[in-house]
Amino acid sequence: MKIFRSLLVAGAAIALLSGCGSNNAEDSTAAPAAQTDAVTSASIVNQADAFTKAVSAEGNWIVAILNDLTLDQDVVVAGEFHDKGTAENAIYRKLALYAQDADHKITATYTLTAPKVTVQSENFRVQGGTIKGDVYVEANGFNLYKDATIDGNLYFASEAIKESAAVDGKVTGTTGIK
Repeated sequence: MKIFRSLLVAGAAIALLSGCGSNNAEDSTAAPAAQTDAVTSASIVNQADAFTKAVSAEGNWIVAILNDLTLDQDVVVAGEFHDKGTAENAIYRKLALYAQDADHKITATYTLTAPKVTVQSENFRVQGGTIKGDVYVEANGFNLYKDATIDGNLYFASEAIKESAAVDGKVTGTTGIK
């Protein structure tokens, strides 16, 4: 049974990464097939401790979860990362709260539950799924993609940081400066 589950998780991870390699600002759902650097520079996690490490400054440019995750501690998204993990590419970081098939169709969405998520990474995108808890943004370029939800409040450290953000997804609570 463990081998079957491992194969299932590996298959889901490959399907997810095949679409997570793109950072087209208009629509990242039209992603090309996974490239070698995307596979080696992404974190695909299904446990709270691995997630916390993956979004830290020592983590990776893209973090994808494979199931709902609940953390009883605050989360800090920190560090400077570049699209596809390549230094020549734009500063960019992504949290993928979904799984998709080979045709890039979302097949499942997931919920990350944490008391507080603090975003310190510039150009951080939340795509698909839901963050349940309050999100505090301290870096420019935050992006809540159209298919993502914050089930809680969204606060920005300053008006300038708020103005640099793109909030196309849903926020169930208050959005403001704090």
